[in-house]
Amino acid sequence: MEEYRRLRSEFSFIDLCRRPELAAKITLLPVDRLGVDAAIIFSDILLLLEPMGVGLEYGRGDGPLIRRPVRSGSEVGGLAEVEPEKSLGFVFEAIQRSCGSLGGRVPLIGFSGAPFTLASYLIEGGSSRNYIHTKRLMYYEAEAWRALMERLVRAIARYLNAQIAAGAQAVQIFDSWAGCLSPQDYQQYVLPYSCATIEALTRGVPVIHFSTGTAGLLRHIRAAGGDIIGVDWRVNLDEAWESVGYDVGIQGNLDPVALLAPVDEIRRKVAEILRCAGGRPGHIFNLGHGVLPDTPVEHVIAMVQAVHELSAR
Repeated sequence: MEEYRRLRSEFSFIDLCRRPELAAKITLLPVDRLGVDAAIIFSDILLLLEPMGVGLEYGRGDGPLIRRPVRSGSEVGGLAEVEPEKSLGFVFEAIQRSCGSLGGRVPLIGFSGAPFTLASYLIEGGSSRNYIHTKRLMYYEAEAWRALMERLVRAIARYLNAQIAAGAQAVQIFDSWAGCLSPQDYQQYVLPYSCATIEALTRGVPVIHFSTGTAGLLRHIRAAGGDIIGVDWRVNLDEAWESVGYDVGIQGNLDPVALLAPVDEIRRKVAEILRCAGGRPGHIFNLGHGVLPDTPVEHVIAMVQAVHELSAR
């Protein structure tokens, strides 16, 4: 969005996150310009790692980097325990400001990374294709893996509960890298910790459990918990919903690249996803992942309008 790009020309990404008045302003942009039905706080899943003392940096074009990755039991033991209320107060102030500006027009969603995805960033130091360091720690240092995941569970639950206390009306847990795992590894090394995180959250607040590339893991992800299961475009929405069960909601699942297609094709794809949802209650239409930078804003607006028009009752 042009309005966001103007701000990014003046401030670094991390500065935008740390300045509540700017983070709140950015949070409201999609609501005001695109007409979406919910706001999501402007932040980043890795902010929770910064207080751990691992040297989190956001470089232009390179993505986030961890300057001091954690790859052994001794390094896990050296991580600082996170107290989000003290170190991440700017996030909660941004939520309060956003809720005040929204005035109840739409709900506000808070979020965090899931234990496995945050652990992988800590261990790999940045993006990865094969997650060699992460899996090596899982397989060879079981006690270090357990200690790291338990530390992350505590931090994430405390962080999300503080977001809820600040006014977030739903929270989303991003397990963006869980798709690198086999079903057996997910069950053994991830599921117990995702489950513990969700169980520790404030009761009565909807939890969206999102992952990508996990069509073969959906039953296990459902077992880990969440009121809504987010799915990407690599699985048909109706098949995914049947797999996780109709007693939970489902979120998704348009391919973000589809927004580069002509508007008529976007409308056709929206209609197909809504057909798969079958009119059941509990479907949140969304992309299967984030909006790509080259996406025309007008195409996003056309998608939102198509969802509203085609799903109207």
